[in-house]
Order: sequence, then structure tokens, then C-alpha cells
Amino acid sequence: MKKSNLVDIITMGCSKNLVDTEHVMRQLESNGYRVKHDSNEPEGGTVIINTCGFIGDAKEESINTILQFAELKQAKKIDKLIVMGCLSQRYLEELKLELPEVDHFYGKFDFKSIISDLGKAYRPDLELERTLTTPPHYAYVKISEGCDRTCSYCAIPIITGKHQSRPIEEIVDEGKWLVSQGVKEFQLIAQDLSYYGYDLYKKSKLAELTQRLSDISGVEWIRLHYAYPAHFPFDILPVMRERDNVCNYLDIALQHSSDHMLKLMRRNVAANETRDLLARIRDEVPGIHLRTTLLVGHPEETEEDIEHLKAFISEQKFERLGVFAYSHEESTYAYTHYKDNIPDEVKQRRVDEIMELQRPISAKHNEAKVGQTFKVIIDREENEYYVGRTEFDSPEVDPEVLISEDTKLETGHFYPVNITSFDDYDLFGKTINLRQP
Repeated sequence: MKKSNLVDIITMGCSKNLVDTEHVMRQLESNGYRVKHDSNEPEGGTVIINTCGFIGDAKEESINTILQFAELKQAKKIDKLIVMGCLSQRYLEELKLELPEVDHFYGKFDFKSIISDLGKAYRPDLELERTLTTPPHYAYVKISEGCDRTCSYCAIPIITGKHQSRPIEEIVDEGKWLVSQGVKEFQLIAQDLSYYGYDLYKKSKLAELTQRLSDISGVEWIRLHYAYPAHFPFDILPVMRERDNVCNYLDIALQHSSDHMLKLMRRNVAANETRDLLARIRDEVPGIHLRTTLLVGHPEETEEDIEHLKAFISEQKFERLGVFAYSHEESTYAYTHYKDNIPDEVKQRRVDEIMELQRPISAKHNEAKVGQTFKVIIDREENEYYVGRTEFDSPEVDPEVLISEDTKLETGHFYPVNITSFDDYDLFGKTINLRQP
């Protein structure tokens, strides 16, 4: 096959970027290209890098990846280099000056032009279709883009602009198409799930959307990612409680617990309101697993703030928790109003302390599952195990269930699995009875 028909796409950053990549891949394939994703050895032709520009480490990784492929282009090992995504949305003019080896730059929202600029026709009839890069039994479903919040540290609104919800009917149509391709599990994603619907319908529509998706025949699990605590849409809770295929799982980024830091971060929520919110969620959806993300090292964070956060974590005992160090991002409120006055080594120490505090909490949650039987979906085979997840586990970020290969299992199928042992972050189990339909 001609090299001009080969395209390698590299995706950096989050699952929202991955969805964009999958749309580009579908369009390219419909125009006769042979497309590979995240290949370690490009075969020539065109390389497209879908970049992340959110925080310092992600930006550095994106730049290094571009430079790596720029060298390949100079060595004539690839023909064309294209950059798209968040980094080029945020730093388009600077990148054009600094990286002349790149043939074309596209932002986060004009990537459809890639097809026409390659001399092919963009096909609007395929707008809802994607070439899935995930295992074929699950897919990310992006329900909105952008964010209207004004958190001090966050560059997302700078990159993505205002919140834009997708119409319910469009998302449902996409869900039906995904199921027709064999998808059984939807990961609903957005910069801010809590705000879904306000721009289009003048009120929250997350609950209605989730209900409509759960009505699609063949959808086994729907999982919600990236809710915001302020103005939380409480009508989603009975949907989670009452619908068997809506997972009792919620990813809600809290960032901090002390009123001092919540105010500096411009989170528009107080510590007591956060506690009340979490208590209500757990009360209305018994057994729910909460994932949260925390941010440490924000300007003016004190040791007292960190101790408050540790006490909060010990009190709440989150099932899933991640923590990041503050990154001083240009054009954010924090960049223009605060000094980045926490040394990097202190930021990292605080990250390590929080994760060490969470480790026995996670282990305790895992220990409580021993002896119980859960519906588990099998994602892959690896190192003499089948690797799966319960409804409480999102791909790539949450604990997995490891099942010995004594019995033949099929990837993408659900099985009842009895949990026999655990470690800090994973479960071990064995299948019982027959595979669930």
C-alpha cells in the first residue's frame, strides 16, 4: 500500500481527546486511509498528534512527542506531521513559530478540516460514528464540551470555551449506533457533567439523558464521570438507585476540603456544603462508590490546610481517590493573582502523603468485598489472568479484578465472580455458575 495512504494517530491526555481521535479515524478510513492508533513504530505516511495542554507535565509530554516525530520527518521516515488538540488550541501561534517541521496545526474544534486539507471529503453522514480505540465492549460518550466554571487554577475554559451541551437526541442516536457495534458499557464524560443541559434546555438534563440512554436495549452499564459539587443535579441520584444498568459510581472532583483553599480556588462551595452533599449522595444511593480528585500545592496552601484535607479524607473514606500537584498555568486566575509560592518538592511531598493516607483506605474497601459475588466484565487477558472490572470500576483508573485462566472466559462478556482475596488496589476472584447473558 502507498505510504500516502498510511496514517498514525497519537492521542495524548484525556478520554475526551480520545473521542475526537476516534472521529478523525472514522473519517480517514471512510476515505480509504489505513489508520493505526498509538503505534510504537510508524510506517511512514502521515502522523497526527492529538495533544493535551492542560497542565505542565501534559504540555511537556505533548511537546516532546511532537519533537520526536519532527525528527522522524527530518529523517524522511514520515511524510507529513499534523498537530491537533488542546495544546495547539491554546498555543497555536507560538507552536507555528517554534515547530516549522509541523505541516498543519489544528485546534480542538477545527479538526474536521484535516480531512479536506488532505484532499478528501468530510462526510457529515458519519458524524456520530467512530473507530473505537477502546476494547469493543465499552466506549466513552462525550455529552458536552467546555466549562462555565471559574476555578482559579484551571485552564480548561481557556482551551475549550463556554459549556456546550450536545442535544439529547444526538447523544441517544450515538448510543444506539455504539450498541449496534457491540458496545455494552458507556462512560459518560464531560468537563462538567453537573452543568449538562442548562445552555440548551435552561435546566439540568443529566438525569433525563441518563434515563434515555439506559432505555437503549443492550446497554449493560452507564457510568458517570466528572461531576462538579456546586449546583449538583440531585435528580440523577434516583436514576442511579433505580436503574440496574446505571452504575452506582460517581466521579466528582472536590479538589480540597478547607474553606480557606476552596475560597482561593474559587470553587463556590464550602466545606460543610461538601459534607452535606456527600452524605446525601451516599444516603440516596446506598453502596455507591465515589471517585474524587484532589489538588495540592495551590498558592497559599498551608500545612494546616493539608492537615484539614487529611482529616477529611480519613473521615470520608473515599472508595477511589487521585491527587495532583498544582501547575501554575498562564492566563488562569491563579497565575495572574497569586504567586506560585509552594516549592515543587513540597507539592510532591503533599501528593505522596495523601496517596499514602489513601492506600489503607482503598485496601479496606477491597477487603470488604472478599466473599461477595459481583457482576464483572472481562477487559483482557494478561499474565495468566483474565482482567475485569465491577460496576464500581472505571477503565484504566480504578481497581481491577484478576481471575485465573483455569476456566475459559471471553473478553467483553459478563460473569458472576466471587472475590477471594485482595491487595491495596486490586481484587482476585473466581467465576461461579454460568456466564450471565
